[in-house]
Parts: sequence; structure tokens; C-alpha cells
Amino acid sequence: MGVTGVFGGRFDPPHVGHLALARTAVERFGIERLHVSVVADAAHKSSEASAEQRLAMTRLTFAGLDAAIELETHRHTVDALEALGYEDPVFLIGADQLAAFRTWKEPERVLELARLGVATRPGYRPELDSDRIELFELEPHEVSSTELRARVRRGEPLDALVVPAVAAYIAEHDLYSGA
Repeated sequence: MGVTGVFGGRFDPPHVGHLALARTAVERFGIERLHVSVVADAAHKSSEASAEQRLAMTRLTFAGLDAAIELETHRHTVDALEALGYEDPVFLIGADQLAAFRTWKEPERVLELARLGVATRPGYRPELDSDRIELFELEPHEVSSTELRARVRRGEPLDALVVPAVAAYIAEHDLYSGA
């Protein structure tokens, strides 16, 4: 059986950086099955869009990839990985999340359940304290969900920052406008 990748997040909203990370990781790790989890109620941050809206936008974003996309009701990564029960999956994160990894619930257990595939910018090599953490380079995408929400509030376009179907969804459902 091939490698399984797990990519979780709030995706509030999902953007081209998320898609690039997933595509690059699929190639880098030889991922045959990609499981994308939209975290319904993240332990560390609240979401502006509803879980169902974020799930819909995530499906639109990853439509071109062969990925299983579902709503994840576990608040912590360790709980989700235990529930999924995959054999040695690669859990995908960005380097910014690696910096906070030791503050997660049961980080050592996370590393028992999965390898971490960490997307880094070219030339950035964080110190690693586990052979269960593997780095892969990703060309930077100067986009964040926080900035996207702010752009919507300012009435600025999202062109090239989200897939067109997500931009249409945000407009159609009047998300992030602060109205």
C-alpha cells in the first residue's frame, strides 16, 4: 500500500499556498492517497466561515487532486491521527507550524503516529529534533488566510490568491466582508 498524506487545517479560506503545498508534497513523498481534513473547531483559533462553508471551499480548492476531503471534528492533531489509523502517514504542515509544534497536544505521540512533512522556503533549514520530521522546499506564496479575509473586507480582489471557484463562492455567500 502506498504512502498516505494527511493535510489538516481551518482553511478559512483555503488558498493557492495550501494547494501548492499539497501538490509539492504529493510529488516529494510519493503520496498515493491524500486526506484533507477541514478542522471544524480548532483548539488554537476560531474561524470566521462556518465549518460547512470551509469544507465546500476546500473541496473547490483541491478538486484537481485525487484527495479525500472531509470535515474533521477532532480539535487536536493527535486525536485526528489516532482516529484515522493510517499506517505511517505523512502529516503535512508549513514551517510556521513547525515552530509551534512542541506546544501542540502530545507532540511526541503525533510523531509516533505520523511523520511530519514540513514545507520550507528555499534556503530555510530549521533545526530538527526528530528523524520523524522531513523537510521539503516549497516556492513561497505570499498569501495567508488572514490577509485574504482582510482583502475581502477592503473590497480588494482575490485573483490568483485562491482558485476562481473559491473567489466566486466567497462573493456568492458574502463571506469575510464583515457585513
